[in-house]
Amino acid sequence: MTKIASVLLIMRKITFLLFIAGLFSLSVAYAQNKKNNRDTSRVSAPVVVPDTSRANLLIPVTVKDSGKNGGVQYLTLQQCIEYAMHNQPGLNIAIINIDVAKTTNAINLAGALPQVSASGDLTHFIAQNNGGQQGKGYANTFTPGVAVSQAIFNPALLYAHRAAPLYVKQAQQATDSTRIFLVTSVSKSFYNLLLNLEQINVLKEDTARLGKSVRDAYHQYKGGIVDETDYDEAQITLNNSMAQLKQANENVIPQYAALKKLMGFPSERQFNIVFDTLQMMKGIHIDTTVQLQYEKRIELQSLETTKALQGELINYYGYSFLPTASAFFNYNRTFQNNNYNNLLTSSYPTSTIGLSVSIPIFTGFARLNNLHKAKLQGQILDWNEKDLKFTIYAEYTTALANYKGNYYNLQLLQRNVALAKRTYFVVDLQYKQGIVPYLNVITAESNLITSEISYLNALFQVLSNKIDLEKAMGSVSY
Repeated sequence: MTKIASVLLIMRKITFLLFIAGLFSLSVAYAQNKKNNRDTSRVSAPVVVPDTSRANLLIPVTVKDSGKNGGVQYLTLQQCIEYAMHNQPGLNIAIINIDVAKTTNAINLAGALPQVSASGDLTHFIAQNNGGQQGKGYANTFTPGVAVSQAIFNPALLYAHRAAPLYVKQAQQATDSTRIFLVTSVSKSFYNLLLNLEQINVLKEDTARLGKSVRDAYHQYKGGIVDETDYDEAQITLNNSMAQLKQANENVIPQYAALKKLMGFPSERQFNIVFDTLQMMKGIHIDTTVQLQYEKRIELQSLETTKALQGELINYYGYSFLPTASAFFNYNRTFQNNNYNNLLTSSYPTSTIGLSVSIPIFTGFARLNNLHKAKLQGQILDWNEKDLKFTIYAEYTTALANYKGNYYNLQLLQRNVALAKRTYFVVDLQYKQGIVPYLNVITAESNLITSEISYLNALFQVLSNKIDLEKAMGSVSY
């Protein structure tokens, strides 16, 4: 009986414990349900974000020739440069300046050609003294004449003749410099715009990813699987990404405006930029073993032309001590008569021919001082040449170092993108299985977007560094 009583007592205790556990479970379930009902009224459903994700970075747009149909044009970098070469105001001004230089030379050399002038004097004598003899003086006289002169030697004409081709060369070099500036500036502006557009695509992909994370966190929170903070953190991260995307979209407008200005493209018209990914990746390579050749730089070429002009100016002041010589021929015909109606009935022609020589003897030391000044200016140009070479070398070494460093950085960041994508995939999967907290997902997502943006920045930085290096080496093609 004692054993039976003990068994019954144990069974009653077990039944009581099960009853207590059941009541506790019901209370917990009731509390959770009450919490969910309360939070549902406070937490809104996530905003649906369109899925704009892409498989890879730098997906080129298909080129469309829609310009003939009045649609938006699609221009590659080369097309943008070619457009600038025909429509950029600064370049067209430089081209016109070549003709201005040629016309100025023609004006300066006009004195080497024969100079012909015509003149005429009509005179009426109000009172005259004929010495007591009537009929020998005439009251009316008309004297037309022609004067011809030909310069034989003139230091100013000699200087104009020798300097003429140098002035044209100087104008052509200024035009080449403008072309180089356009190629480099349009390329950099194109890459800056393209970088921003690619960042927009990355941020769209990030926003779509985060939108999915927000929806997942919301449903998991509603199901009681995760805490409310997971959903809040996901929403905060999404809001930050959407703010960055909005700012990037706003930046497109001024970047397009800057590119249009460099191209000379009408502001009221629109165009899209397109690119060839393969060509772009090939375009980042440059032979860094090529030695710097100063004479290829357009700045040094222009300075050499300026020095040549200064040399001609020094010669001119040296020639100014020589005499000037010219030949002349004058022809006059004199018509005389007391009656205006018969003035042209009789005439008396006269003509002269000769040689004119002018020798400068003393000019107040102006010629000596001009010569001394010109030589001093020549010395300044020599020092400018040395300083320019120092500047070119500094530009070259800086551009080379930046290119090498950023090219190496690009290769590392390319690997980082692949690692960040793999890490995010694994962490996101672990979070969905409840292995890791949502903080790990945020960190992985932040690392992914940072690596993608950093890769794009590095890529376009390398392209920009290559342009700077080509410019420093004087190898920009136009």
